[in-house]
Amino acid sequence: MSPLFLSSTAFFFIVILYLGLCHVSAGAQQATYIVHMKNSQMPSSFDHHSLWYDSSLQSVSESAEMLYTYNNAIHGFATRLTPEEANSLMTQPGVISVQPEQRYELHTTRTPLFLGLDGHNTGLFPETSTSSDIVIGVLDTGVWPESKSFSEEGYGPIPSTWKGGCDAGTNFTASLCNRKLVGARFFVRGYEAEYGKVNEAKESRSPRDGNGHGTHTASTAAGSVVEGANLLGFANGTARGIAPRARVAVYKVCWKIECVSSDILAGIDKAIEDNVNVLSLSIGGIATSYKDDIAIGAFAAMERGIFVSCSAGNDGPSPFTLSNVAPWITTVGAGTIDRDFPARVTLGNGKSYTGASLFKKDALPPKTLPFVYAGNASNNATYGSYCFPGTLIPEKVKGKIVMCEKGGNDNVEKGEVVKAAGGLGMILVNTAYDGEELAVNAHVLPATVVGQKSGDIIRRYVMTDPNPTASIVIQGTVVNVQPSPVLAAFSSRGPNPITPNILKPDLIAPGINILAAWSGALAPTRLASDTRRVEFNIISGTSMSCPHVSGLAALLKSVHPEWSPAAIRSALMTTAYNTYKDGKPIIDIATVEPSTPFGHGAGHVSPMTAVNPGLIYDITTVDYIGFLCALKYNSSLIRAISRGNYDCDPSKTYSVAALNYPSFAVNVNGSDTYKYTRTVTNVGGTGSYSVRVTSETTAVKISVEPAVLNFKEVNEKKSYLVTFTVDSSKPSGSNSFGSIVWSDGKHVVASPVAISWT
Repeated sequence: MSPLFLSSTAFFFIVILYLGLCHVSAGAQQATYIVHMKNSQMPSSFDHHSLWYDSSLQSVSESAEMLYTYNNAIHGFATRLTPEEANSLMTQPGVISVQPEQRYELHTTRTPLFLGLDGHNTGLFPETSTSSDIVIGVLDTGVWPESKSFSEEGYGPIPSTWKGGCDAGTNFTASLCNRKLVGARFFVRGYEAEYGKVNEAKESRSPRDGNGHGTHTASTAAGSVVEGANLLGFANGTARGIAPRARVAVYKVCWKIECVSSDILAGIDKAIEDNVNVLSLSIGGIATSYKDDIAIGAFAAMERGIFVSCSAGNDGPSPFTLSNVAPWITTVGAGTIDRDFPARVTLGNGKSYTGASLFKKDALPPKTLPFVYAGNASNNATYGSYCFPGTLIPEKVKGKIVMCEKGGNDNVEKGEVVKAAGGLGMILVNTAYDGEELAVNAHVLPATVVGQKSGDIIRRYVMTDPNPTASIVIQGTVVNVQPSPVLAAFSSRGPNPITPNILKPDLIAPGINILAAWSGALAPTRLASDTRRVEFNIISGTSMSCPHVSGLAALLKSVHPEWSPAAIRSALMTTAYNTYKDGKPIIDIATVEPSTPFGHGAGHVSPMTAVNPGLIYDITTVDYIGFLCALKYNSSLIRAISRGNYDCDPSKTYSVAALNYPSFAVNVNGSDTYKYTRTVTNVGGTGSYSVRVTSETTAVKISVEPAVLNFKEVNEKKSYLVTFTVDSSKPSGSNSFGSIVWSDGKHVVASPVAISWT
């Protein structure tokens, strides 16, 4: 979801909400359930698993039908049942679990240059046949296939390893796929089971994107090179995806109201069968368990060697708000790039303040205009200051600039409301949650967003001056803005809400004011009253940062095809940076204070160093099973997640601290000593690595044994032990941070450390 619409309740992509594990319809009280089966227990009388599934279902309900049969993401099926039927099905032989369907919503061209992926560095990621054999699967709202970002010009034959295809449907034929857009499918049975048939007059029942979000994310990951890309003249330049030679396959799993997990699992199931190399999901909800359907589907993909990148969520800056925190998923937060779209607000008292805007049409008169606070020009004491529809009094607004508070409804809708009431312009003021973050919108009238500090001053002026006036001057596009990156205020924060001893998010990537391809079905504002149509749009969210990492994973996979998903994530994390060139720490724009690993994880991605990380932290399926055993998951839950006959060894002691993760999180809970083991694999040649540890407080002492690791050959493995000695008496809620860094003089392999007292 794009925080350009964070406050709206009108669109399904606007707020990241976990809507609960069970949604029961009225009347018959049927709901969709995901049924996990133990295929090894299929009776020999059945020739195929699907026949066994159907027989098991019919034994509890003669009328129930399977929505989907899953073969890859899980072993099982999706169906509609009453709670009583679901309980009865749970007693059938071979049934591992019967779980209510989950609900998700979306987390919604200079970035390649900002990441160092310009023409001067193409030698590190050469445009070889290997790079064009990589397929990135994007689960989202579909695709606008006519976009130039999906042009097949210059591409060779579709890779022989590709097994996918194109689904025909409303306003979409299979011929719209090509050598670039190699796959396009849609999954709607779960959605229609809950909400009825898709209204094809309003929404394409096909892979076609009527929302814009899916086209934007897919082109961010792997869009073709498009010269002269811009939004209404802003951010003009050459657009290209992070992995422009990779192929794209889209799986439409999100619809007008929301995304349901039966459809998402079906999309993952088919993507695995189609043989994608990377999966990108800018979808999620607040994490509560690893039996989350995205986590389960991602586990299956990981086992097949598929890298899975997911958005961290847009619920920051509050703590414990992360989505998609399973350790086999790469969890991506959002930061800025070095490009802004400034607008100057000048008040009648002569004071000026800088905001940001994407309005491009007739400018306001070059003079100050009457200025009014929306709350003082409203018929609604509760919602008037937020510029809700129908709340502004035209006689008090006409011919004036209106100040509106953020929150409650969509930012661009506020501008529409002001314009409809006769207002000439709008100043939109950030809340404390937004801080100084300036995420822009293509408003329908001259408008600018300003940071909280400026907003407080402007509010005081407009509410106290007897004759307030203001002007807005929109100044276009500027680049090389510093400091950059900064952590986005909306980017969801740790600690990890499920397992505090696994640090999440993993890293951050560009996610604010990102230019990428857009759907031709709607305006850049998504407002029905807005008749503008654009080829590219600028939006913000961890939805935008996620496909950046998906594209980077594709680049690394093309250079190192033997690397596992964990190895690729390790390379991205251990080479990420968390300071600027002057050594000062990355700033959190919500507080304008240094960010912490709970916000930026290992740091901001640095692809030019990730290609040669020196050492990697690899993780196998068995390692992840050991992690689940350490969490005391029972056999049924482990089998539901893994689809395998895995059991925990009762004679073995399992520890979360033993998972070979490239970061360290210590949850202090009574003890004063905590030990973590790690194993690194040499991918950088012969060398001797020495360790350096940092801790920001004397309350935490970090020791590493051995302090030197000597490698004589590639793929050699070495293990080390980290001991954290802490002052366990610190108050609950305290946090401290540090780092563990290995270096051979050529490579720097860094791991963040986060200590929390509970």
